Amino acid sequence: MKDLTIIDHPLVLHKLTHMRDKNTPTAQFRQLLNEIAHLLAYEVLRDLPITHQRIETPLVAMDAPVIGGKKLVLVSILRAGNGLLDGILELVPSARVGHIGLYRDPKTLEPVEYYLKLPDDIQARTSILVDPMLATGNSAAAAVTRLKQAGATDIRLCCLLAAPEGVKALHAAHPGLPIFTAAVDEKLNDHGYIVPGLGDAGDRMYGTK
Repeated sequence: MKDLTIIDHPLVLHKLTHMRDKNTPTAQFRQLLNEIAHLLAYEVLRDLPITHQRIETPLVAMDAPVIGGKKLVLVSILRAGNGLLDGILELVPSARVGHIGLYRDPKTLEPVEYYLKLPDDIQARTSILVDPMLATGNSAAAAVTRLKQAGATDIRLCCLLAAPEGVKALHAAHPGLPIFTAAVDEKLNDHGYIVPGLGDAGDRMYGTK
């Protein structure tokens, strides 16, 4: 699909398999999500602008590459998004951080917002929206709408798993939005869960099932 990048590196796929396993304990699930976040971030941030800075190596002076422009904004869709957020922050600790609190109504599967906190200058920065699961796409679409209302123009979604229905719905709501994921699974079930998936990412991260 256009504007969809599947990051199927062997390390990602290996770690994802362990996350799918229902017998993987909570602590290991969190660690795996943190590790996968590092690997996904390399691709999501591959085209960041580069400038050059004059430095002195132990041997000579040189113009060395550094990331240019404003720092990133990482925006987590609470609560499960924090698992990816923490991993990416380890790579880019200077990034600004925003949070959008959304939960899915179990009857309508529509998102309900309960919290929003974003950096004031988000319009001048690249925004990376993070949420492990792109299922129906409703929560992600609502989150992107809120980012646009706040002035964000350069927005990307980073998720662990996606359903075809979610990708289609998100692109219908926000055409051209770049989506980065480790896998696109088969379908959604009647309860809006990704199949085969890995269950509820938030519950598995925090042991609340």
